[in-house]
Amino acid sequence: MNFNTLDVAIMIAYLLLLVIVGIIGSRRAKTSEDYVLAGRNLGFFMYFGCLGAVILGGASTIGSTKLGYEFGISGMWLVVMLGLGIMLLGIFLAKKISNLSVMTISEYLSKRFGVEAGLVSAVIAATYAMMVSVTQVIGMGTILNVLLGWNLTVSMLVGGGVVLFYTILGGMWSVTMTDIVQFIIMTIGVFFIMLPLGLSKAGGWSNLQSQLPDTYFTFTGIGGQEIFQYFLLFALGMVVAQDIWQRILTAKTIKIARAGTVAAGVYSLLYGVAVAIIGMCAFVILPNLEDTQNTFASMAVAILPSGVLGLVIAAVVSALMSTASGTLLASSTLISNDIIKRFFLKNITDDQYLALSRVVTTVIGILTIVCALWIQDVLVALDVAYAVLSGGIFAPVILGLFWKKATAKAAFYAIIASTAVILAGLAIEGITSTAPIIYGIAVSFVVMITVSIWSPNKGKEVDLNVKEM
Repeated sequence: MNFNTLDVAIMIAYLLLLVIVGIIGSRRAKTSEDYVLAGRNLGFFMYFGCLGAVILGGASTIGSTKLGYEFGISGMWLVVMLGLGIMLLGIFLAKKISNLSVMTISEYLSKRFGVEAGLVSAVIAATYAMMVSVTQVIGMGTILNVLLGWNLTVSMLVGGGVVLFYTILGGMWSVTMTDIVQFIIMTIGVFFIMLPLGLSKAGGWSNLQSQLPDTYFTFTGIGGQEIFQYFLLFALGMVVAQDIWQRILTAKTIKIARAGTVAAGVYSLLYGVAVAIIGMCAFVILPNLEDTQNTFASMAVAILPSGVLGLVIAAVVSALMSTASGTLLASSTLISNDIIKRFFLKNITDDQYLALSRVVTTVIGILTIVCALWIQDVLVALDVAYAVLSGGIFAPVILGLFWKKATAKAAFYAIIASTAVILAGLAIEGITSTAPIIYGIAVSFVVMITVSIWSPNKGKEVDLNVKEM
């Protein structure tokens, strides 16, 4: 193994850098809006970098490299669908979201459809966000386990612990500042080191074509059903993901929110192609991997010299940590703002809410690490998270934004019915099945439209308090 003292030193220095940056960020988190939304004050570069960092995490890097190893270029579709969802969000919804005077997607649903819909959606969205955090902790554990030879449990505890520490300290400001560092490092590591060196070590594109099956060079090699499932899970999931909405609300202007979101989507498409090709190169260089989930780490160890290896591993850890911190904060915000504050501590002061947010973040972080130790599979955890999110609240959010006749009763029943259908379907047919998601989304739209038409104007619609910008 090429991983030596210099690489370990680079990794340790990188982790210490994140802690220092997180501490600096914590000094800017003086109010609850600073902690949750970075004061709604991010310019284009910071906004674009932070959004790109939170989108592309463990599943994007480790999972897509694994898919590239197993299926070829069509392994890109997981990340491509993330990028597609983000671009759709930027083009069609960024302006609407930026104009809402809310902190969370559930707060919007509460104002639009009443507290019942808001409460149920908060539970669903918080669970989704936490499960995405779980996938990142699993990914960090996998990387440290392969490279350092640490026990997988210890590796997850170390990686998850660092993220939890700086997220608790400064909330969105710490997450934003660390994300910029992480975005730069992951871009250099994937696009300028791993991709060109991987192609070179594999003998170039022409050698890949001669060594790999023809199906590895078709965009449908992974299967049409799988591609469609990724669309349902990730493209639709991005549109209603709390961590993404929360990032949009950090932009200084609507123009920045829209342009930065589309740019992050394009970046995601390029990232998906890059990591799939890295997986293809790994198939040529390391044809007999026992555990394909370790493809990226094993490839890095096989082709990179000392020092450079440490930087690239810092890059993939960056991708994992940025998403973990963003989704951890998203889950914490949903629980603090839409459940505890709304139902139990209605008269809480801003300072008390800031303290509450840190406590909830700590609890969610510990629970995330526990779940990661239990599940230990990146793609399994991600599938469950996005299935419930896409099917459970996609229809109420979209119809609520674009259809004035949608009612509170319809939204509440749609969320309950679709979530029940999805969970039952996944239990019966397995978590890799596409059918439960399709059924859930279909049930959600049917219930929303039918109940809204049959019981018009019976759901109280609250003023959304649109802010002028």
